[in-house]
Amino acid sequence: MDFSLTEEHIMIRDAARDFAQTELLPGVIERDNKQEFPQELVRKMGDLGFMGIMVDPKYGGSGMDTISYVLVMEELSKIDASASVIVSVNNSLVCYGLQSYANEAQKQKYLTKLATGEFVGAFCLSEPEAGSDATSQATTAIDKGDHYVINGTKNWITSGGRSDVYLVIAQTDREKGHKGINAFIVEKGTDGFHVGPKEDKLGIRGSDTHTLQFNDVKVPKENRIGEDGFGFKFAMKTLSGGRIGIAAQALGIAAGAYELALKYSKERKAFGTEICNHQAIAFKLADMYTEITAARHMVMKAAWDKDNGNNYDMSSAMAKLYASKVAMEHTIEAVQIHGGNGFVKEYHVERLMRDAKITQIYEGTSEIQKIVISRSIIKG
Repeated sequence: MDFSLTEEHIMIRDAARDFAQTELLPGVIERDNKQEFPQELVRKMGDLGFMGIMVDPKYGGSGMDTISYVLVMEELSKIDASASVIVSVNNSLVCYGLQSYANEAQKQKYLTKLATGEFVGAFCLSEPEAGSDATSQATTAIDKGDHYVINGTKNWITSGGRSDVYLVIAQTDREKGHKGINAFIVEKGTDGFHVGPKEDKLGIRGSDTHTLQFNDVKVPKENRIGEDGFGFKFAMKTLSGGRIGIAAQALGIAAGAYELALKYSKERKAFGTEICNHQAIAFKLADMYTEITAARHMVMKAAWDKDNGNNYDMSSAMAKLYASKVAMEHTIEAVQIHGGNGFVKEYHVERLMRDAKITQIYEGTSEIQKIVISRSIIKG
């Protein structure tokens, strides 16, 4: 086993850390308050190569590995989970899905722009009655010969109002069940495609989350990804990588809260000494550091599995399950360590606590991760 990072890994981690501190941090509270999408910062992240970290350079990407990706995600998430989820969806779900399964024409037309940050992408699977149950797609895509006609509703779509390209999962043949599902590339501005109002959310408020309506939306046949009936497999394969990204986000939220709590505990005095010298606080810090380190090892293992061509369904599910649990529990502890100041926005930890909750829900709830894990265990 080798737990050390390469020079390239350290370089990309430090670049992400510097960007987070100098560019994301100054306006993060205001963006959260105003639910403001960080448009200019997304462009800058594209310039740094963060929007297409794992994409082949021939398509405009950075050509780096999954380890590099999770290092970037952790550093960005320590400061601004709204910015990091935009990076996660664009990389894990949209760019990965297109690079792995799209044809060359689709890659040249869409992936090249998504990988550089010129375009932002969205992944459209969830529906009002089909979130965790991805097989029950109510959105339909009727084959009309040279094109499909899509009708239906997608909700909880990250970057839903700001994306240029949407990967839409829809049912073509209900009698075939999950084998009758397809994936389509839908462009912003297509007739019949409407973006609903922005959701007013508990956390990740700088991220654009919308419901999308498809009313007789015509999509050319060449915009279908893969063979007929490939859509469900496409969604499941893509989501496994997405779990690594959200696990890294959860890790970053937890680590960011821990770093703030440690710093505060060394500055705040009570009963004649810094509060870090009181066992009650010291033990909280010990638990936080231990469990965050364990989560980091699990996230890195999932990334390593993906990079080495191993099946990473189970390791990514375990990483997301555990890292999101750690994020929720230890952002709460960070608020507690800050006392009354933890309840105040300017100390950042209350925002991290609000941001942490979604990591237990999106890209597969914690309950779904347990299904994935338990099935893997039982199969042997």
